[in-house]
Amino acid sequence: MLISTDGIVLKTKPVGNDDHVYTLLTREKGVITAFARNRQKISRGMGSALELFTYSNFVLFQSKDRYSINTASSNKIFFGIRSDIEKVSLASYLSELLIELAPEEGEDPNDYARLFLNCLSMLETGKRSVLFIKPLFELRLMAMAGYMPDLLGCSVCGKSEGKSLSFLPSSGSLLCQDCMAQATGQLAIQLSPGELAAMRHIIYAPMEKLFSFALPDEALKRLSSIAETYIYHQLDKTFTTLEFYHTLL
Repeated sequence: MLISTDGIVLKTKPVGNDDHVYTLLTREKGVITAFARNRQKISRGMGSALELFTYSNFVLFQSKDRYSINTASSNKIFFGIRSDIEKVSLASYLSELLIELAPEEGEDPNDYARLFLNCLSMLETGKRSVLFIKPLFELRLMAMAGYMPDLLGCSVCGKSEGKSLSFLPSSGSLLCQDCMAQATGQLAIQLSPGELAAMRHIIYAPMEKLFSFALPDEALKRLSSIAETYIYHQLDKTFTTLEFYHTLL
């Protein structure tokens, strides 16, 4: 059966002498694996449609749960990312997160593709920096994938404002200073009002307003560290692409 779907190339891997396997984030099917036989012959007719981070239309042959690429044509090639090693490194890390967290068939994957495409576009045009995009994507993706933290107020007394609220990565909750005794043995990260406001915006804002906030670079770096810590505590794993990204900083 032939199906047509738009998708983003998240990962490529050679198999054998001239075959490749691709990991795609598609709007209709979520994250899927698709094979291409004789890639050099195929590429002559597909141009850059099979390159990393390219948003393409794919015609796939589906046999049960296996896919092979029949044809592909590019919708959007993010040249501004390919020419910047820091942006490429970040995009690779975001792709690895998507492979880990984005839904497979049977769930609605469209918002995941929309989030990634918006972030790639912001990176390419320079409208938002690497420092801005990284924690935004990490926190929003975690929320979308079922790991939404509760940032409305202290999980014990409900206090929602002030300079004494701390974030607990292991539970994804807030505690105020008066209730901190409840955090025995847990890591607690005290948040500034600006950091908490940014986290709330990232988690709760509608997609069309997601990028409409501002923080200074130092606060964005701290927010990035908080997001990484949350991911580590929730998923209990590390990412090789993230380690490489850090070597560039």
